[in-house]
Amino acid sequence: MRCVIDEYTRECLAIEVGASLRSQDVILVLSRLMRLYGKPAFIRSDNGAEFTAARVMRWLRDASVGPAFITPGSPWQNGFVESFNGKLRDELLNREWFRSRAEARVLIEPWRQFYNEKRPH
Repeated sequence: MRCVIDEYTRECLAIEVGASLRSQDVILVLSRLMRLYGKPAFIRSDNGAEFTAARVMRWLRDASVGPAFITPGSPWQNGFVESFNGKLRDELLNREWFRSRAEARVLIEPWRQFYNEKRPH
């Protein structure tokens, strides 16, 4: 599961559920989010293979979006994302037993909307 959080507003723009996320998945999600919210100056991420793949790096370059990777082994550099992941885990994931990824998507999306629109943070 990967979460996309706006670094300024702290809004959760997307939660992608999957067994694994490939570089093409990253490109599809970011393309969709850029159409909805506009193009950011940079995208900060960890150093996962799906983010550092040559295909993603080319796509970012072509889109004129800078990559900003945190230092390996330094999750505090992405603290707001780590904090969000903890809230997601505590408030939803640890309380539910998902029978499938499809069921997880159905239950996670309303929580994401609640987090953005009603939950104080």
